[in-house]
Amino acid sequence: MQPLIDNARTFGQRPEEFAGHAEGQSPEVLFITCSDSRVVPALITGARPGQLFELRTAGNIVPPYASERPSGETATVEYAVEVLGVGDIVVCGHSHCGAVGALVRGDDLTAVPAVRDWLAHAADEPEPCDPADPTVAGAVQHHVLAQLLRLRSYPCVEQRLADGRLRLHGWYYEVHTGRVRAHRADTDAFETL
Repeated sequence: MQPLIDNARTFGQRPEEFAGHAEGQSPEVLFITCSDSRVVPALITGARPGQLFELRTAGNIVPPYASERPSGETATVEYAVEVLGVGDIVVCGHSHCGAVGALVRGDDLTAVPAVRDWLAHAADEPEPCDPADPTVAGAVQHHVLAQLLRLRSYPCVEQRLADGRLRLHGWYYEVHTGRVRAHRADTDAFETL
């Protein structure tokens, strides 16, 4: 913890670099990814403060849209699209994902009931893969596509897609190489950016 504290102490010593942030935000992208500590959106994309609006959930799960039972995740998507007017949404899964791996392996999650119940929101069963493969690449990529499909059911996303003001992107990040692959609709494959 001490190195993090040391950096936080010196981080705000250049206030001129941050003064403009008080005027508001206008991010270009909503970046939905896993809470996994190895996945750092600004590091992966090179984004500066203000460029990404981030939503991090266990397993980068997008829950079902339900206006009668709003969730923080749903509110974040709606705010990014309707208020901030982001033009792109990226759903970024990653290799070695514990959430998707637990689904693929059928892990017993009774000791973590909130995790178990959250993973029930996965939208689709992950694609079967070799449970001994720690990357769970195929299952994660299938999972990313299921979350993109789920996003399309959000009224604000559906409307902005229909009028061309929004684009959706599926990414797969390899934590062991740093490589990013993007889903290409024309080939239905994740290919290196």
